[in-house]
Amino acid sequence: MTMRIAGLVCSLAIGIGSVMMAAPAARANVAVGVAIRIGPPALPVYTQPLCPGPGYIWTPGYWAWGDAGYYWVPGTWVLPPEAGLLWTPGYWAFSDGVYVWNAGYWGPTVGFYGGIDYGFGYPGVGFFGGYWRGHNFYYNRAVTHVDVHVVRNVYDEHVAHHPTRFDRVSFNGGAHGVHARPTAREEAAMHEHHFQMTTEQSRHLDAARSDRALRASVNHGRPHIAATERAGEIRGRPAEHAARKSVRATNHPARTKAPAQQHPAATQRSAAAHERQQAQARQARAQQRQQQQAQARQARAQQHRARPRQQARRQAPQGRPHKPPLS
Repeated sequence: MTMRIAGLVCSLAIGIGSVMMAAPAARANVAVGVAIRIGPPALPVYTQPLCPGPGYIWTPGYWAWGDAGYYWVPGTWVLPPEAGLLWTPGYWAFSDGVYVWNAGYWGPTVGFYGGIDYGFGYPGVGFFGGYWRGHNFYYNRAVTHVDVHVVRNVYDEHVAHHPTRFDRVSFNGGAHGVHARPTAREEAAMHEHHFQMTTEQSRHLDAARSDRALRASVNHGRPHIAATERAGEIRGRPAEHAARKSVRATNHPARTKAPAQQHPAATQRSAAAHERQQAQARQARAQQRQQQQAQARQARAQQHRARPRQQARRQAPQGRPHKPPLS
């Protein structure tokens, strides 16, 4: 019965989304309104396929909901609707006892995506996979897999990572989800002009939905195809074993041995803007880590305060106290 109700909610949400997509304004449907009582599986571990050519943007894989439950939508390279746009990934958020899907969108700035560490330049806050300069996109080889013989606009910028228990968590909120709130920059990005997923992305979603092997009930959280080189082509790299020493090793794929051609010197204005964006993202990640550490310390303090009271109750004498006989 629960599955039928969830399927009905999903069908209604898809119908509403179709009506909204038909509107003349190319605005993003940020909250799709799919409410599920079952949480999504953990993010699988996988490596990124080579970028097929200049201008492609990496869109991380994610768990979507369908009539048969959760299914994996492989990560893939996608051409944006126009130059200058970046992809803000969608994310699941736990609130009031249900998991609600917030759809991804294209925009000039990467907004809030739940603090989910999707990897490959999406560490939970901001985007470090590259940036636009005019009509050219420059790729950060430290977190993306590019062939320098095909993509010439590249650079190297290390993205620091501090492992936490949230490395593979696929939803925001609740006792076991990522605890993150939008930064001021991410709040501002929510009010910018957005574009919905492209036609290629929609076909990619449909292809994943129709592949039975991508269902979580079949693959148990380890899809046979976790990433593809192009949208709609459901063939690519399988999920890797999750018991690796470092999940982040997959976010630094092997680079080609040919020497890279570094991007030309940017103007002072564009370089300063890029540096400000990176500094704000680093500050937001530091604040998120501090919040998680504070919550952990608070939980330990509560347990420490409760321990003496529990011991006192166990040591307290039972029944009425014994009175000595009168002499």
